[in-house]
Amino acid sequence: MRLIKIHAPNFDLAMTLDSGQVFHWERYGNGFSGTIRDLPLYVENKGDLLKVCCGATPQPALQRRALPGIVAHYFALDHPLTEICASFPDDPVMNAAREFCRGLRIIRQPKWECLATFICSSMKQVAHIRQISLALRRRFGARRKVDDHVVYTFPAAQRIASATENDLRECALGYRAKNLLMAAQLVSSGEADLEAWSTLSDPDLREKLCSLPGVGAKIANCVMLFAYERLRAFPIDVWIDRVLKQQYFPRKKKITELRLREFSETYFGEHGGYAQQYMFHHARMASRRSRMTKNPDDGDGPPSRRRSAKRTGTVSQVVSTPSLR
Repeated sequence: MRLIKIHAPNFDLAMTLDSGQVFHWERYGNGFSGTIRDLPLYVENKGDLLKVCCGATPQPALQRRALPGIVAHYFALDHPLTEICASFPDDPVMNAAREFCRGLRIIRQPKWECLATFICSSMKQVAHIRQISLALRRRFGARRKVDDHVVYTFPAAQRIASATENDLRECALGYRAKNLLMAAQLVSSGEADLEAWSTLSDPDLREKLCSLPGVGAKIANCVMLFAYERLRAFPIDVWIDRVLKQQYFPRKKKITELRLREFSETYFGEHGGYAQQYMFHHARMASRRSRMTKNPDDGDGPPSRRRSAKRTGTVSQVVSTPSLR
């Protein structure tokens, strides 16, 4: 397997791929196999280097030349991570999360793939989301190989739009099948022009996304953050809701969703999306570690976007946070 080396300082590949942003990369060899759009790839992290191999493509020479740029863009290696982390609030919650999540970057995902995946993620655990993603890829995507490993591309909106709701239900989508089909039809017809929406302001983009079937505020913010690089976007899922209430409003019995949203949009600043992802991953891994210590047979546990990580933290690191009303 011929590996191309790409300079990647301050980057933790495993931490990034295991942080609940993306659901199709699989551990393979010393790294991970997956796809970036139509490219089948193997990627491994060695110190400040990424080592990448691209599988067979229709234009191998062209893709090989473009590969470093494609990979660097996808993994956002140009993000000034040190500056971003320095912009986080100086409080015990964020200080612990920043230390735990060193090298975690926000991936730049293809817009349709990201939107479709998060429509499928509603009320699902990470293991289930991965199963749905793989089922959709196997049934409607293109089969590719990298080394001896088979991967599948994510199906285009046009391909999903030509399917039936029953076809999608066979991929374990349940009621989400109807939402995904309708969204695919809107995107493939051009009525929902995901690329054109890139020029919209954050409020207008959020409004457009929320107009799509199966998309509420949380999914819209995920898509804004992971596909549109709107780094202020702050998705509030079960984990983040819990951390915000317990650590920033410990003496308030009832906090409205609107209050949490207003607080997160102002307190965490222009890189709130990064702060959210660090806080989310740290809290989830700390909770998982705690459960596994108490019960080794306990699985990944509650809410969505569960993954493994190579570092662990403890909830005790953040319990002393004062109320920030």
